[in-house]
Amino acid sequence: MTAPTELYGLAAGLVIALVTAPVGVSGAVFLLPVQLSVFGVPSPAVTPTNLLYNVVAGPGALLRHRRKGTLGGPLVRLLVLGTLPGVVIGAAVRVFAVPGATVFRLLVAGLLTPLGLWLVARTLRPARTPPRPEPSPRAVTALALVVGIVGGIYGIGGGSLLGPVLVGRGMPVAVVAPAALASTFATSVVGAAAFALLSLTGSDVAPDWSLGLACGIGGLIGGYLGARLQPRLPDRALRLLLGALAMAVGGLYVVRGLA
Repeated sequence: MTAPTELYGLAAGLVIALVTAPVGVSGAVFLLPVQLSVFGVPSPAVTPTNLLYNVVAGPGALLRHRRKGTLGGPLVRLLVLGTLPGVVIGAAVRVFAVPGATVFRLLVAGLLTPLGLWLVARTLRPARTPPRPEPSPRAVTALALVVGIVGGIYGIGGGSLLGPVLVGRGMPVAVVAPAALASTFATSVVGAAAFALLSLTGSDVAPDWSLGLACGIGGLIGGYLGARLQPRLPDRALRLLLGALAMAVGGLYVVRGLA
C-alpha cells in the first residue's frame, strides 16, 4: 500500500461513517464495494478487512453514545446476545462453504430495496392504522442471530440490516442506532478473532492490514462526529436517511449482482 492509497482509505472511511453513524449503520456495507472495486482487495480477504474496519471505527460513535447515556438498555443486550454466536457460524461458513456472492447480493437487494421504499413512504405518509407493536425480545434475538451470520460471512455491519427492520417496526432511531452500532462492534471483534483462528487451518483469510486500519481510523473520526450530529436531527429526517441508505445499498447490490 502506498501512502496516497491509505489517505484515500482514511477519507472513504470518514465520509461513510459520518453519514451512516447517526442511524446506527457502521458503514462497512458501503465500504465493501469500495474495497472490491476501487482498492482491489481480493476475496475472501475483503471480509476480515471489513471486520477490521468495524473494530477500529466502532469506538468513535460508541464513545459519543456512552457520554450521552444512550449506550445501554435491553435492546443492546438482545442484539449482542444474538449476533455473537451468529458471527462465529458465519465465519466458518465463509471459509469452508462460501455461498455465491451474486446470490447474496441479489438477496440483500431484494430485502433492503423494498424495505427502504416502505420506510420512506411510511415516514412521508404515516399510516392511519395503529402502529404495529414492537418485536418481542425473542424475535429481536433471532433476527440478530441471522444478521450475525450474514455479518460473519461477508464482513458487513449488521446495522444496515437491523436498523431498517427495527425502525420499520416502530422503534425510535435514537434507541436503535446505539444498539445496532454496539452489536456491530461486538460482532466484528469476535468475527475478526474467528478469522484469525481459522487462518491457522491454512486458509488465506488474512485482512489487508494497512487499508483496513486506514479506513478504520477515518471511520473512528467520522463515527464520533456522526453520533454527535444525531441529536440535532429530527427522528423524521433520520428515518428518511435510513430508508434512503437501505435503497442505495439495495440498488448497489443489484448492479453488482447483475454485472
